Amino acid sequence: MSTSTGTGTGTSTRRLTVAQALITFLSRQYTERDGHRQRLINATWGIFGHGNVAGIGQALVESGSDMRYLQGRNEQAMVHAAVGYARQSNRLSTHAVTSSIGPGATNLVTGAALATINRLPVLLLPGDIFATRPADPVLQQLEVPSAGDVSVNDALRPVSRYFDRVTRPEALIPAALAAMRVLSDPAETGAVTLALPQDVQTEAFDWPEEFFAERVWRIRRQTPDPYELAEAVRLVREARRPLLVAGGGVHHSAAEDVLAAFAETTGIPVASTQAGKGSLPHDHPCDVGGIGHTGTATADELARTADLVIGVGTRWSDFSTASATLFTHPSVHFLNINITGFDAHKLAADPLVADARTALEGLAAGVGDHRVAAAYATEYRDDKERWEDRVEAAFGTDEELLHPTQAQVLGVLDALVTDEDIVINAAGSLPGDLHKLWRTRSRDQYHVEYGYSCMGYEIPAAIGVMLAAPGRPVWALVGDGTYLMNPTEIVTAVQERLPLKIVLLQNHGYASIGGLSASVGSEGFGTAYRFRADDGTYTGAPLPVDLAANAASLGMRVIRAKTFRDLKEACAQARSAEGPTCVYVETETAATMSGIPPAQAWWDVPVAEIATRTPAVKAREEYERHVRARRRHL
Repeated sequence: MSTSTGTGTGTSTRRLTVAQALITFLSRQYTERDGHRQRLINATWGIFGHGNVAGIGQALVESGSDMRYLQGRNEQAMVHAAVGYARQSNRLSTHAVTSSIGPGATNLVTGAALATINRLPVLLLPGDIFATRPADPVLQQLEVPSAGDVSVNDALRPVSRYFDRVTRPEALIPAALAAMRVLSDPAETGAVTLALPQDVQTEAFDWPEEFFAERVWRIRRQTPDPYELAEAVRLVREARRPLLVAGGGVHHSAAEDVLAAFAETTGIPVASTQAGKGSLPHDHPCDVGGIGHTGTATADELARTADLVIGVGTRWSDFSTASATLFTHPSVHFLNINITGFDAHKLAADPLVADARTALEGLAAGVGDHRVAAAYATEYRDDKERWEDRVEAAFGTDEELLHPTQAQVLGVLDALVTDEDIVINAAGSLPGDLHKLWRTRSRDQYHVEYGYSCMGYEIPAAIGVMLAAPGRPVWALVGDGTYLMNPTEIVTAVQERLPLKIVLLQNHGYASIGGLSASVGSEGFGTAYRFRADDGTYTGAPLPVDLAANAASLGMRVIRAKTFRDLKEACAQARSAEGPTCVYVETETAATMSGIPPAQAWWDVPVAEIATRTPAVKAREEYERHVRARRRHL
């Protein structure tokens, strides 16, 4: 490294490699919202190979304490950890992830897709093939005969909100600035990829000192257009059965207190998507729980009779709309509050394009003391009490069962946690059960990734959350299928001395898809973890797999819970543990024993139109009945 003054310009420069310059630049980037400032890139995850070890790897060594380095075991998992950190940080801070070329780079794709779908920032720095092409091909290079400038990193283009390949040192400056702009923009954020050819990473260049100055990216709170706001006020005032649906944008905007005040003033009930759950605490008088296919009976019945649906920070996935069959009022109207016009116009809604917090403040001021009819408030509050009775029944403590049910596992945790705890899940049958049953106590307790619903997200995301919220109990809830997808970051939790808590539910297969398979006429085919039988199907004895032993071999303390009483004691021990702890429990799999209320709304999974087997024929008849209820909102 050296510092000099440019000839004839008076401009001070610093001579660094491209990788050193990038890491130095990243260590000086900040975001600021509402007067609070934090590092934008607070750490870099990395697994090193020939595509990044001599570039980014050496630069991280040079950076010392300026850039924290975190060692991962799987590139996809490192992205999940960065995303977990970003979500817990309200999208104001995130991590970078560096990989080698080839398999290391393509392993980033799933994590990038998850980040972009969920509108969560993460910076990806994959190594790339030589820009100067001294030898062609190099190790792990994809050859495309018709295009010499393509590498496997191009697979990251469709899942990145911004992509650039830095083929010259001087190109780093505009690329790095563009990357920070997208990462910090609440309307544009997602995965950002800067592909770094391995030879360019190590090239030296004279960089202007201004490039390394501290830079603050201010997160704007976009205010509503006055005409859109006036129309929104009119719609709310004229509605007789309004329903507000809170999405993840409520959390990202830190608008929970404003939402609570608005709901209390107007009496409008508040349902939530998976990403929005916890926008109101479960015991708030206006909270009616999850909505859609995995929602509560209270919220879904309100949705069917609502004449105005106010979406706040939601992208309206098919689970939330019950595949366009949920909102059945003949004159239902939609009002969408969203930071992006793309989402605000969905369902032919009246858009209110603005930050969720500022929009709700403006809407509250315009609506004034207007309230829904007392009979309407009484109706949904009474219905909520009836749903709570069903939750209690599902959580029931029947200690006579050979194995606890999945609902009982959730009931044990529900009785144990406080508003400090954070519960993380993404895939399987748990997201649906959590959405229906979980009693969220704080704004950030419920962390379910259901935009991409990615198996293997939970354990690495929990590590990211713990790094963003040190000292808080963090639970990763995983089934055996998810665990087998991605247990590697247990080693990272052990290495970082993080008191990660895993609840590992063994149900011998893909239970969620098994249930779905049965419902669509596929008879559970290929969803159980069993030996292959003589007829070629996987219907033999359960596999002799010991996942508890596997977790222990990776360094975790494992507590095996055989009974309901064991489960309560194990979870209590795990919560107070100072190191990584896994509670392993084999759960009851019989549907008749689950105690969980069935789906309160439909979800469209197409069924074979022609079949010879009776289950598929009957499933198609049921499918056609539901399809007839689908509606285009225009």
